[in-house]
Amino acid sequence: MRKVWSCLIGAVAFALLSGCNRGQLPERKVQIDQDWVLQAGSEVAGYAISSGLGDITLELGGDVVRMPFDGEVQPAEGGCVMVSSPEVPAYLFRLCGVHNPKLGARSQHQTIGHAQQLVFATLRKQPSGTWAMVEPSTSLIKQLVRE
Repeated sequence: MRKVWSCLIGAVAFALLSGCNRGQLPERKVQIDQDWVLQAGSEVAGYAISSGLGDITLELGGDVVRMPFDGEVQPAEGGCVMVSSPEVPAYLFRLCGVHNPKLGARSQHQTIGHAQQLVFATLRKQPSGTWAMVEPSTSLIKQLVRE
């Protein structure tokens, strides 16, 4: 019986101690070698960026999303669309959050749709044939949101 009490007291003490230390764990710091100019808190064309380093989220508030150049809008996974253009064949542009997107061939400045939040990613074709996410230029983002 003494062994049972000893084990029980040990288990309770461990639970109490581990529960007390849970909030005192040090923050985990991760060094990211990639640094993008566009970060949360930045602004492009009067729209706030609410996320960065990967997908860039623009707070559009229901405003229009436009074609940055002549090209094609195709459906993509997750309710997103992909924009491609013969003008920039090594790039694809993924747009998420576009409501009722207009698919197919589109001319520069034509409306793609509207978005409360536009989640935007620039993908560049690698020599291996795979795609890598790269930082978009602010001029490209301006073309998406301005005429």
